[in-house]
Amino acid sequence: MFILKPYPWVKVRLTFYKQTVYQTTEYDGFFKFEWEAMESVSAGWHPVRIEALSDHGEVLAESTGQIYVPHVTQYAFISDIDDTIMISHSATIGRRLRELFIKNPHTRKTFPGVASHYNLLALSHTDAEHPNPFFYVSSSEWNLYDYLVSTFSFNQLPEGSFLLNQIKRWKDLLKTGKTGHEGKLMRIMRIIDAFPNQKFILFGDNSQRDTEIYTTIAIKYPESIEAIYIRNIRQEKQDAALDLLRKAEEKGIHTCLFKDSKEAMSHAVRIGLIGI
Repeated sequence: MFILKPYPWVKVRLTFYKQTVYQTTEYDGFFKFEWEAMESVSAGWHPVRIEALSDHGEVLAESTGQIYVPHVTQYAFISDIDDTIMISHSATIGRRLRELFIKNPHTRKTFPGVASHYNLLALSHTDAEHPNPFFYVSSSEWNLYDYLVSTFSFNQLPEGSFLLNQIKRWKDLLKTGKTGHEGKLMRIMRIIDAFPNQKFILFGDNSQRDTEIYTTIAIKYPESIEAIYIRNIRQEKQDAALDLLRKAEEKGIHTCLFKDSKEAMSHAVRIGLIGI
């Protein structure tokens, strides 16, 4: 997955119903589309097609995806991946690489109860046709996208949008998942700016900088954040995490530092996030 060659400066075409929008990839192969729909778009999933074009307009590659439009009254969930959903040992590069190299998407371990917890949240105060949107934001690279999608599907986690870190080449393998925390903050802020009517719930862990990032966001967007959940996987960082979470609580935001997903589920029931 790390032996790849991005295609820079390639024209790409997006088709959304009857609309067509063009863009050009950047130096690292990334591209971003922003457009306004010509007609009203209902809440739910909508198909989109992307095509890479040659200089002569020939289709070099194509793929389909989905865009999710939430109801303005729905909750939205932003979750870290490594050591929040999947057991990754992200703070220790040797153990992290061991997880990547010896585990395939069907053997990669997730924390007990996390799938049940997230699926309850996906249907919180809504129905199966219009699940609450999930955004999976991680410092892991786009190289791992297919791996992550397969892992999430096998473990029956809710479908969602992945926002990952810049692609790395094989020579940067030892740096996987170890950079991009500032970029993670910007990606989360971009989501909140894009959905100003949603109430967001943030999930992370205290292995690296999630608590710090989420507290910064809570202070900047207190009206948009409903709750912050931090998985306590490093006992020596517990007190520091609690100190940061108190700053969010001062803004009227619910917080929960938990070890087991059952603790987080119980807290969600108490604050009315999950109905019983």
